[in-house]
Amino acid sequence: MTYFLASALMDPRSNYMSRNPRPPISSINRSLDLANINDQTPVLVRYWRWLTGIVTRWDWGLSPNQAPVGPAVASRISASLQLVTLATILGIIFGVSLGVYTAIRQYKWQDRVLNGLSTFFLVVPAAVMGLMVAMLAIMLNSNVGARIFYVTGLHSYQGDNPIMWFIDFLQHLILPTIVITIPGMVSYHLTQRTYLLDTMNADYVRTARAKGLPLNLAIRRHALRTSLIPTAVNVAFSIASVFTGAVITENVFAINGLGRYFTETIATNDINGSVAVAAFGGVCTLTGALLADIFSAWLDPRIRLS
Repeated sequence: MTYFLASALMDPRSNYMSRNPRPPISSINRSLDLANINDQTPVLVRYWRWLTGIVTRWDWGLSPNQAPVGPAVASRISASLQLVTLATILGIIFGVSLGVYTAIRQYKWQDRVLNGLSTFFLVVPAAVMGLMVAMLAIMLNSNVGARIFYVTGLHSYQGDNPIMWFIDFLQHLILPTIVITIPGMVSYHLTQRTYLLDTMNADYVRTARAKGLPLNLAIRRHALRTSLIPTAVNVAFSIASVFTGAVITENVFAINGLGRYFTETIATNDINGSVAVAAFGGVCTLTGALLADIFSAWLDPRIRLS
């Protein structure tokens, strides 16, 4: 369906028609035919060629400038993996931990302060957050007199020393990781707090407390596992958005990730490129559905029995 929508809404021919001087029509048609995106060819014929190329040769087609789509998407997926993996893990760990901490201390000053900070960071736009972090890093570099943080790209070291490569990678990764971690962390904090508060009032938790089980132990043994189920489902189904949703962060820090590539394919009428990204998002969603089932069964024995 995405292929048909992209073919209907995008106009690769306009990429050539807007050039000055404009290429001959025969040359334009030949370029479009080579990329299998000629609007004069029936869309069903183009779709069948595209699908056959993927199944038989793992060929995801060409962009309007005749660049292969498959290698471009693969390199962007690699960059996005490096960018978002650590940020996602940190966001989940810190967010869930804060949610449990504030739920246990409901309406106390710790709960109010942390909820207020989370609400503030939740509404700060990603572009503003990215620019603030980048400006603070530049100021810190200037005051120290050395480049501690890099504000563009993911790598700059060209040598063969793995330790130096890793240090250089961390210097590039810290700033975008902070920008991506904070929104995820505060979101998981607020939702986990709500889920745990609902579970803490359940009958089986109150029964455990009535039998003399301390609050912290009752939460760890009974309430927490159940309250983690919706959080685990949310995490699993957010895999696709994690890869393609870091567009602003990738633009602020000049990282050629999948989200930035997706916006570029739309802007340049790249039908094959945009459909390839959508296909990868579909695979991530299916993977998330499977992981959500596995996590839910692991956390709740009743699901395993059913």
